[in-house]
Amino acid sequence: MEVHCHLAQPRPYRPRRPAQTVLYQVVQGHLETVLAAQGDGASPIPAHAERALRRYLECGILAHGFARARCGDCGHDFLIAFSCKGRGVCPSCNTRRMAETAAHMVDHVLPPVAMRQWVLSLPKRLRWHLHHQPGALDMALRILLDAIERHLREHCHAAGTNARGGAVAFIHRFGSALNAHPHFHVCAIDGVFEPHGEGVRFHPTPAPSPHDIETVQAAVRRRILRAVHRRRWSGPVSRRCGSRHGWCTRTRAARSWSRASRAGRSRRWSRACAKRRWAPA
Repeated sequence: MEVHCHLAQPRPYRPRRPAQTVLYQVVQGHLETVLAAQGDGASPIPAHAERALRRYLECGILAHGFARARCGDCGHDFLIAFSCKGRGVCPSCNTRRMAETAAHMVDHVLPPVAMRQWVLSLPKRLRWHLHHQPGALDMALRILLDAIERHLREHCHAAGTNARGGAVAFIHRFGSALNAHPHFHVCAIDGVFEPHGEGVRFHPTPAPSPHDIETVQAAVRRRILRAVHRRRWSGPVSRRCGSRHGWCTRTRAARSWSRASRAGRSRRWSRACAKRRWAPA
């Protein structure tokens, strides 16, 4: 049997046409109208959002700057339009940043051990404070990471008290419906590291049960509400969040992926977490 192996050929450069997309046409046609309506009682648009929208209208447009490239083999010249390198509106720049983040994590950050994704969604009554209070998101994320690490340490009997976990967290500020919905995606190592000689020793932990997830959620809820009361952000509102029906949070622990499937699974997870959910792809 004869087998022929065809090497992949490089694809020719094809410039994208952002002006032909629906998103570009909507922003171009209505941005000035929306900005002009701010003085008529409409909610003001933040300055950073206006800058991002205006930069998006210049992204990929040759009239706003380009680089000239030349092929050394055929001598053909072509123009490459500058990108806005934004983090919010532009689908092209978001996708490129998402792919670069995933590749960096898989190649240089994530170790070859089992990992698990944890997701925390916070109640609506606290989301305003998470958006507007300085340090609120960092406080909630630290509490979540500490609760996950404590759970892993308690369920790894071979590890000592100085064992530490490892995680990479992404903060998402919006939901799929463009609603203000701050939540966290955390890729945590399914185990703990303990100092051993000049290096470290890894201790894996068993998969969390539904009871374990509820325990982590209860600890996160208790500590976040305690921090809210201590900072006097909201009195009766935050107390209602502590009731059984007021704390509309969700804590999920996805299936772990092993070393064998690490490359593909970690890259897919990293791309999904690094993606800006509120920007169309």
